[in-house]
Amino acid sequence: MPSSYFSRLVDRSLLSKCPTLARIVHAQLVKSGLVDNTFWGNRCLQLYFKSGSVIDALQLFDALPDKNTVSWNVCLNGLFKNDYLNHALNLFDEMPERDVVGWNTMISGFASCGYPRNAIRILLDMHKCFIQPTEFTFSTLASLVTCVRHGEQIHGHVICSGVSLSNTVVWNSLMDMYKRLGVFDCALSVFLTMDDRDVISWNSLILCCSDSGNKEVGLDQFRLMREMGYQPDEYTFSAVVSISSGLQDLCKGKQAIALCIKMGFLSNTVVSGAAVDMFSKCNRLEDSVKLFRQLKKCDSVLCNSLVASYSWHGFGEEALKLFILALRQRVMPDEFTFSSVLSSMNVAMLDHGSQVHSLAVKLGFDLDTPVATSLMEMYFKTGLVDSAMRVFATTDEKDLFFWNTVIMGLARNNRPYESLAIFSQLLMHRGLKPDKVTLMGVLVACCYANFVNEGIQMFSSMKKVHGVDPENEHYACIVELLCRVGMISEANDVAEKMPFEPSSHIWEPILYASIDLGDTRLAERVAERMLESEPKSSFPYLVLTKLYEMTWRWENSVRIRYAMNKQKLKYAQGSSKIGIKSSVYCFEADQLQIHGGHDTCATLELLSWDSYHQRSTEHFV
Repeated sequence: MPSSYFSRLVDRSLLSKCPTLARIVHAQLVKSGLVDNTFWGNRCLQLYFKSGSVIDALQLFDALPDKNTVSWNVCLNGLFKNDYLNHALNLFDEMPERDVVGWNTMISGFASCGYPRNAIRILLDMHKCFIQPTEFTFSTLASLVTCVRHGEQIHGHVICSGVSLSNTVVWNSLMDMYKRLGVFDCALSVFLTMDDRDVISWNSLILCCSDSGNKEVGLDQFRLMREMGYQPDEYTFSAVVSISSGLQDLCKGKQAIALCIKMGFLSNTVVSGAAVDMFSKCNRLEDSVKLFRQLKKCDSVLCNSLVASYSWHGFGEEALKLFILALRQRVMPDEFTFSSVLSSMNVAMLDHGSQVHSLAVKLGFDLDTPVATSLMEMYFKTGLVDSAMRVFATTDEKDLFFWNTVIMGLARNNRPYESLAIFSQLLMHRGLKPDKVTLMGVLVACCYANFVNEGIQMFSSMKKVHGVDPENEHYACIVELLCRVGMISEANDVAEKMPFEPSSHIWEPILYASIDLGDTRLAERVAERMLESEPKSSFPYLVLTKLYEMTWRWENSVRIRYAMNKQKLKYAQGSSKIGIKSSVYCFEADQLQIHGGHDTCATLELLSWDSYHQRSTEHFV
């Protein structure tokens, strides 16, 4: 057989997944006398490692008569890919000649397997052997490191190795590393020390500004980038549109999109997906839908953006319809699709949510952390706590958002003891620190259980122990906890001593508690404070009107009603949803919408008339 035949055969993707087929190819090479050829031996080695047949690969490696550096490096790389770390280390020690590729393989192998210390130790040994690291060495390490201290060590090695400040590959990778680790000052320092910069450098800088909360500065850097003659790419525009989305600045977002159209980038999936998300976050969902339809294409990124937009605005039915449409057009869902669709489910759509869950299991996405998080969120929203906890128990990789979801979900479903127990588990988890959302969940659990001492202790230790500054939501929760147990004066003191202006969410529980206890003076004072903070809210107007009427102060009551009419305030209209068969019906407080329409209403009227007629007859008799 010609060698070109074996070349095409080895390149087949099916062979890389089946050890048996790999052995058949090996047998054909032996039969053809090509197995002793170093090139074909190396190709067969790759095939064995890709199929996961490590033992066969090692036997073939030992049998190769003429091993070259490629043979050793292929074997090293294959051992790391299959988690044979000790074998890889022993093989590296046996190498007769270690070139820079072998050192790089060891460094990237240990780093990708989650052992950055070993990777840095290999880098130090590399220096001792007078092997000069390449840009691949540093960029690989920088892309895989997960600790600030290790990142600083790599940065130090780059400087000591005399890497040119014009080497954009290495310095860009360091910028990206610091951005990923959240050390934005160091990323900016790297950018300023570079002699040459490219569009990737500017993109990293813009994203650093955005991630650090300095979104306006990110837009300024974009303008400076263009003034200095650098040409933006699709990732630049995606970052700029996302910044406008985060600022909820529709004007800046439209300007960025206009520039995208002018430079021909709007057709790019990454940019158009960011544009759909921007319109949604600026409360222009209709523009998101309009843009989606105008683009006349349906890929996974665009569908994910619009599904997430529907979910964010609470339109679960529309999110589900788009999800089904994408499936019919053979757009394969990914973990982000499932996460967005599941997050949009409500009580009335539980049957649909269960079907989406089944599809996620079928396609193998149910164990992905974002999907598992959304599954728990859906089950917690619908009150199926046991189903949510089953998802929690079967998910191996738990990030902080995952833990936050289960802590908050248990608390809101009146399972405070379990919520606090999960929080205790999180504290024992290495590598994860509670954030403001975690501590909010703990405070909610204490509030539902009326754990006053525990709640006050947690609130007091937020800054000291966990390094989290209490925000408006945390103050609102501790105030509600104090009000629930009748400690209104203490709750009022907390609100008065806040380091920033209290919102209406802070005053509402105090107002309710003071009304329940008949403290009209405090209720009046709190309602007036609420009017100052949120003059567009109708609730304090109604409370003040009622209080003034109860105390016979009619002039004040008329004044408040006049102010309410002047502000054009209306009563908040409540609405509910109900799922009947495969349909979801929505009705408001003053509206009766019945499944079946006029026929059902006519039947009810007939039954009412018949009942009345029967009672009249019995009374006559």
